[in-house]
Amino acid sequence: MIQISGAPFQPNEKWKLDSIERAIIQHMFNAPVLFSFYSEDDFLFEIKVRKNMIKSANEMNQSEAQFTTFEYASCNPMYWQLTMEGGFLLRPNVQPADAILDIFRNSSLYAFECATAAVILYYRATLYSIGSYLFNSLFQNLYLYSWHTDPDLGIITFYSNHFLPGDVVYINNPDFHPNTPWFRGLNAVLLNDGKFFGHGFSIRTMEQIIQILNEYRKPGSQQSAYLTNLVTRPSFSHLGNLVGQQTNHRAYKMQHPIVHHNNCSISYVQYLYYLSNGINKKDK
Repeated sequence: MIQISGAPFQPNEKWKLDSIERAIIQHMFNAPVLFSFYSEDDFLFEIKVRKNMIKSANEMNQSEAQFTTFEYASCNPMYWQLTMEGGFLLRPNVQPADAILDIFRNSSLYAFECATAAVILYYRATLYSIGSYLFNSLFQNLYLYSWHTDPDLGIITFYSNHFLPGDVVYINNPDFHPNTPWFRGLNAVLLNDGKFFGHGFSIRTMEQIIQILNEYRKPGSQQSAYLTNLVTRPSFSHLGNLVGQQTNHRAYKMQHPIVHHNNCSISYVQYLYYLSNGINKKDK
């Protein structure tokens, strides 16, 4: 169900929606929960970001970027400094938008795990949605490592039985084999056709993803991998407000702490646990 300015949703022919946008709206309309928006602009902005998340996932799927662990991560040294922990730190005098675009333009130079991939997709979708000028103003201190993000993405995570195209969901593999800990789970983007993109898995159905994860369990395990009800997404309203105000928060913004945990393919909830407990890889 959709509500805009307190009134039931009514399509507007002037919007000229494409097939991806129409699919997103249909998912909202059919959901047994209420999606309420202050204005048409807020509604259309969320649809735009979701569409651009899907487009970005398809771009990454078609790229040559590889899945790997933090130990073997790689990036283009013209744009990023590879840290000892396997993170990508934006180089001085490099525009953030150019660095994010390079991950897709020179994808063969890059390798990273799936939580980092999800964050890259958020940044790419945001860049598509707000333009390079505002993106460069807001995200001047980019550091890509697992679920670490700039505060202005406003990443939120919660439990729900309803997913929308453009959401990142988590597939858990509780009995993953200790020799392949990167198969502990998968962060995946729900696409408009009901399939999922997960970095290292390409685009597949949920059943196919679970089947692959089940091949990397402990011997004798009877516990299947499964789709959790965890949903992770950016704050569409916060990003939309920044666009409306053309606000540069850089001078007042405190960056999130960084947790170098060295565990690939974790959920955002697990990252928050590490963050709240001060867990770094040196402690483990």
